[in-house]
Amino acid sequence: MELDPEDVFRDEDEDPESQFFQEREASKEFVVYLIDASPKMFSYTCPSEDEKQESHFHISVSCIAQSLKSHIINRSNDEIAICFFNTREKKNLQDLNGVYVFNVPQRECIDRPTARLIKDFDLIEESFIEDIGSQNGIVSDSRENSLYSALWVAQALLRKGSSKTADKRIFLFTNEDDPFGSMRISVKEDMTRTTLQRAKDAQDLGISIELLPLSHPDKQFDISLFYKELIGLNGDELTEFMPSVGQKLEDMKDQLKKRVLAKRIAKRITFMICDGVSIELNGYALLRPATPGTITWLDSTTNLPIKVERSYVCADTGAIMQEPIQRIQPYINRDVMFTAAELSELKKISTGHLRLLGFKPLSCLKDYHNMKPSTFLYPSDKEVIGSTRAFIALHRSMIQLGRFAVAFYGGTTPPRLVALVAQDEIESDGGQISKRQDERKAFLKRYLLHSKPGVAAPRATEDQLKKASALMRRLELKDFSVCQFANPALQRHYAMLQAIALDEDELGETRDETLPDEGGMNRPGVVKAIEEFKESIYGDDSEEESDSGAKEKSRKRKAADAGDYDFVELAKTGKLKDLTVVELKTYLTANNLPLSGKKDALINRILAHVSK
Repeated sequence: MELDPEDVFRDEDEDPESQFFQEREASKEFVVYLIDASPKMFSYTCPSEDEKQESHFHISVSCIAQSLKSHIINRSNDEIAICFFNTREKKNLQDLNGVYVFNVPQRECIDRPTARLIKDFDLIEESFIEDIGSQNGIVSDSRENSLYSALWVAQALLRKGSSKTADKRIFLFTNEDDPFGSMRISVKEDMTRTTLQRAKDAQDLGISIELLPLSHPDKQFDISLFYKELIGLNGDELTEFMPSVGQKLEDMKDQLKKRVLAKRIAKRITFMICDGVSIELNGYALLRPATPGTITWLDSTTNLPIKVERSYVCADTGAIMQEPIQRIQPYINRDVMFTAAELSELKKISTGHLRLLGFKPLSCLKDYHNMKPSTFLYPSDKEVIGSTRAFIALHRSMIQLGRFAVAFYGGTTPPRLVALVAQDEIESDGGQISKRQDERKAFLKRYLLHSKPGVAAPRATEDQLKKASALMRRLELKDFSVCQFANPALQRHYAMLQAIALDEDELGETRDETLPDEGGMNRPGVVKAIEEFKESIYGDDSEEESDSGAKEKSRKRKAADAGDYDFVELAKTGKLKDLTVVELKTYLTANNLPLSGKKDALINRILAHVSK
């Protein structure tokens, strides 16, 4: 069987555009949403934006429903489960009271979110009390402990997958800050101890527990009563956690979005400093372009994904080839045969580790050396103890000596030389900022001060500087980040997919955040600052001159466009009808003639003007 040698020996990632996207995140995520369904969660005490009362249960369900839709867009391979506790009915593999695992047919308890799951979960509030029910599942006399049972069920659900290749998380929604507060001291201590031990057992298995507390308007959620020990907070961590306590729906949506979309490890790298000395690094993708998801082919009858299989057929006999296909490479007068394993071994240049080659001065590193987006590296002691200490020593030395490291990186991807640049931490009033931001500002400053050789750069007066500073203060963007602006075309694309998948009648509104903020620009203070700046630059008659100048330039441009055609000749030969309406209007505009009417009216108007 003959194959194209160039195709056989071509690298899998030889496409230059695919190089840009080859840093895929290696791990997926398993998430269990634990929602408290006690009667206290149904108390209507939280005012919404339209002044209606919303229950904490409604807030929790709405946040999770929004998160499920985001999961499909951002992390379609993640698997999730939804679990209620403090319920009247029970539904779980352990047959524990007060715990109900919500699911839909033809789906495992923890699996990728589906359209059926999202649609049914959106409507769960309508039938929750009747079908599932709400009750206090923590009972002193019977030693029933629904929180303990819920953690047990969640831990069992998260047995799926390996903790080395997947992140496992539990999101807990509740407004009860002291679940055992009403019990006798002896019973309270026993239940507290067993529940904390259950949480610790889950955390020892690599499962992180994250609390999303809800506060009442007249009472703040006190995490110090119980949950600080359950999620392992102390000292400064407790102080930083308290501002995240939410009351309203938008607050909780923002908190859940930040936690679900937390930075995830893009790749784990072994950094070989020298023979016998290596440390472990985690790689994080900083900025990558957002692209639509890949196309999945579905069966027309079952609507299930199609698995593509390829079989080779013998050209001589027509039989399906059962034995492994042999690849050949013509060499002189012979065909050299290779197996798939031998080809794979030939392409394998190195073990895939990052190997240090040496150091060079930072002045040797040029902007044009950067061939693809950078990756942020951070040490990890998870596999190699002492990686952080060795990394810090190397990092500090590189900064002090002004050097960058040259390393070799290759494996399944084409090998390449990489530059490891130590980035010093910069603190500001708003916290830590990236050195890239500081360098970007310095570059902008150099660019703005650039002038032609031999020509003195123009200097602004003190009044102009003052007015420009006032304008900048008025238009300053607080806490600006390029990540705040979503691609409007992609947002509309996903909104259409969502409407089709969920059978929604109306297409969700997509907000184009790249458009100017007209409302903000029309504020009196901003308008005044703009006018004062214009006046300081152009003088009192700046508006009249700019308007008249713009109109004159527009008229001259359109006259030039009209000059591209000989309208007199076109009128004589009857070919005006071959021109478009826009082209006809250029002539009318250039000669100050009316533009109203259909095409026939425009032609008659031009004929009348030409005949004069």
